[in-house]
Amino acid sequence: MINELVSSINNVLWGQGQVLIYLLLFAGCWFSFKLRLVQLLQFRYMFTVMKGSSQSDKSGISSFQALCTGLSARVGTGNLAGVAMAISLGGSGAVFWMWVIALLGMATGFAESVLGQLYKVRDNHQEFRGGPAYYIRAGLNKPWLAILFSLCLFLGYGLTFSAMQANTIADALNNTFAISTKYSGAVIVLLAGSIVVGGMRSIARFAELIVPFMGLAFVVTALVITLMNIELLPAMFMDIFSSAFGLTEAGAGALGAAIKNGIQRGLYSNEAGAGSVPHAAAGASPVPNHPVAQGYVQMLGVFLDTMVLCSCTAVVILLSDISISGEMEGIRMTQNAMTAHFGTGGNYFVAAAITLFAFTSVVANYAYAESNLHLFKLDNTVGRVLYTSVYLIMVFWGANATLKQVWGLADMALGLMTLVNIYAIVLLTPTIVNLTQDYLAKLKINDQPSFSLADVEIQGETEPGVWSKPKP
Repeated sequence: MINELVSSINNVLWGQGQVLIYLLLFAGCWFSFKLRLVQLLQFRYMFTVMKGSSQSDKSGISSFQALCTGLSARVGTGNLAGVAMAISLGGSGAVFWMWVIALLGMATGFAESVLGQLYKVRDNHQEFRGGPAYYIRAGLNKPWLAILFSLCLFLGYGLTFSAMQANTIADALNNTFAISTKYSGAVIVLLAGSIVVGGMRSIARFAELIVPFMGLAFVVTALVITLMNIELLPAMFMDIFSSAFGLTEAGAGALGAAIKNGIQRGLYSNEAGAGSVPHAAAGASPVPNHPVAQGYVQMLGVFLDTMVLCSCTAVVILLSDISISGEMEGIRMTQNAMTAHFGTGGNYFVAAAITLFAFTSVVANYAYAESNLHLFKLDNTVGRVLYTSVYLIMVFWGANATLKQVWGLADMALGLMTLVNIYAIVLLTPTIVNLTQDYLAKLKINDQPSFSLADVEIQGETEPGVWSKPKP
């Protein structure tokens, strides 16, 4: 019964209804237009803003830690297994549509992260919290919608997403080393539990250490494979573009599959518009000194996740000689492709990479859902113990569930979150535009723009004392 319900909802969101496909394309085009192609015209500045990003204080995490925390949730199963799944179901053309949704999603990710910074609050420990539920409640004055988003978030990041990441780790280790999924699931639970009990700051420190290392190692490996097969690159790109527009033998039937799977898996990988990354963006303090700066930081995260890391996985698969079956395949397809390049050692490398990639997502997912306990007045010992227990149980269940079960639940939760979040940020567009114009105007005068509520007209009210408004 539950499987039928999940399947029916996903059919509306991603299948025949394709509600999310159109919504994501609309949101990306909308914010690209409203923000004057910020992801292209401000592309170089996006890297510049990271200067001084390692600074932080006891109120929050640094901008670099916020970027790494956001990447640790983004960079995971979606990059290695999700890309493989998109290619197996949508062909090589799915890669092109993954790039398209990433370029458009950079503007969407910018918009939601600016709001996450602006409407952040202090919790009982005087640490910063924020995210869609916070800017929906404070900016739109819609408490019921904030609660709805939080429930969708708990379903996604509190329950199903970490289960799906654990499933991929367990499957990869079982495929490579024949380790029982029960044993690997138990180890994941123990390791994740030891990290998440330390809260956001502990998770951010873990992400800051692991994410740059694992990302760089994977990129270098993909570059080596590219150089080994440099003569095949022109044919690979030709295949991607021709398949993306239905110009191959499969024709128009494959076109729909390429668009659907490319956008769906692209969203799952970079999460732009889903409302997850604003939780990490809200935690940054004291740098940036303007909400818009964190928009650039998280926009960089979308670029690194999809345009760099997902492309690396695509190169690994498409430059190998493995066949694309048309049936759903996950991490094993990436392992088979790496084995084709490096022999048995490639299989081991992917197993190690996905273990690190997906495990960082497991702990970052916890932080996103945990941030919303404050809204329900449950950010106390009892609330945290209850949430942590359910979260760890779902991690263990996910390690032993089937591929279709966990991905179906993850797709549904992600789709529901995205529906609510995009509705909210579109309504808050005037505030996003005003903040961006204020930042760019001040940037012409000072390379470190500072923010004052007195300078910008915003919707709703921010938390008193977080962004103080000077007396006239």
